[in-house]
Amino acid sequence: MMTLDEKFSALEAENAPGQEVRQFTGNLNDIMRGNKYSGVPVDFSHGDVDAFPPIPGSSEAWKNGFDKGGNQAYTEYRGAARIRESLARRLARFTGSSISADNELIITPGTQGALFLALGATVSAGTKVAVVEPDYFANRKLVKFFDGEIVPIPLHYQGSPSENGPDLNQIEDAFKSGVKVFVFSTPNNPTGLVYSGNAITEISALAAKHDVTLIVDQLYSRMLYSGEVYSHLRACEIQPENLITIMGPSKTESLSGFRLGTAFGTARLIERMERLQAIVTLRAAGYNQAVLDTWFQEPEGWMEKRIREHEAIRDELLKIFRAADFLTATPQAGSYLFPQLPPLDVEPNTFIRLLRHQAGVTVTPGTEFAPGYSDSIRLNFSQDHAAAVAATERIVKMVEVYRK
Repeated sequence: MMTLDEKFSALEAENAPGQEVRQFTGNLNDIMRGNKYSGVPVDFSHGDVDAFPPIPGSSEAWKNGFDKGGNQAYTEYRGAARIRESLARRLARFTGSSISADNELIITPGTQGALFLALGATVSAGTKVAVVEPDYFANRKLVKFFDGEIVPIPLHYQGSPSENGPDLNQIEDAFKSGVKVFVFSTPNNPTGLVYSGNAITEISALAAKHDVTLIVDQLYSRMLYSGEVYSHLRACEIQPENLITIMGPSKTESLSGFRLGTAFGTARLIERMERLQAIVTLRAAGYNQAVLDTWFQEPEGWMEKRIREHEAIRDELLKIFRAADFLTATPQAGSYLFPQLPPLDVEPNTFIRLLRHQAGVTVTPGTEFAPGYSDSIRLNFSQDHAAAVAATERIVKMVEVYRK
């Protein structure tokens, strides 16, 4: 069991979006092969809500919540009943299975809040938790924080569609070995891989057979690119007793500034999550909850246009990276690229700092998503199209400068 200092050290907030390290260790000037960047920087650690603004009407919806005053400010811990009732219907239509607004849904301070509550409701000291590698950075950190034992599951994402996906044999072996919780994202963050229908069906059946709780992050499940098909765990014929689905409007819909998320699933776990939320944050910000009235109710064609614009950026950045021989998988959904850097004559973390200092480009280290990915970087390409292209070209030039 980790000490308190070790727990907080493992959280490593330095590379969280908007929280990149600003003080460089060592003297970069000793190894820098050029001048400090003086142009407009691009931060690929998070999306640009100026380039892709929030859902139309979201500010008005927030003001409506504000104008309601105390009635909206002090909602139930799991969220305002009226908003949950409407959300439950929309989320049920999207995911293919009914949701009880009273017992099976909670509104949280962002999907990050939902993930914290879900793991806090299911993981205690010694709990074996299967964690995909690579996957969302908070999964590993929170499992460690709650004193769980991580059982890694490799994700194949650089091969053909038939080869890609989680290793189902290793998942089964992990479940047989005593894993009690499996947490993962689909579409996967950072690779953009979408789990196949077969993988989802098999994971659900295995979890039911071995009494494993499933926590699935579906944050990007609305932003699917041309020809992609999505399978919801909640719609599987065979399901485990304990299942939590996490979704929110922060990324695809650019509402991250409102800090809104949802979790829905097994009533017993939602109740635990509410009890934990009641002492951590009390509730998602009351006025902000009203913004959820716009989610899944965007103007006609709005979502389709957003997907087309992101797909165009994705394709151009892939072309740049591949022309420079960067191994880069094609995201099937979401707004992330996870290119693998060629061998460099500086350490990867040093290169990332040089990239920010010398090229004005911020990226997230691959080690945030699994220990073995120090040669990879993650880019959120939900940016101004021209700025994203120019920044990617600067990444390629920097690699040439520091290539072995």
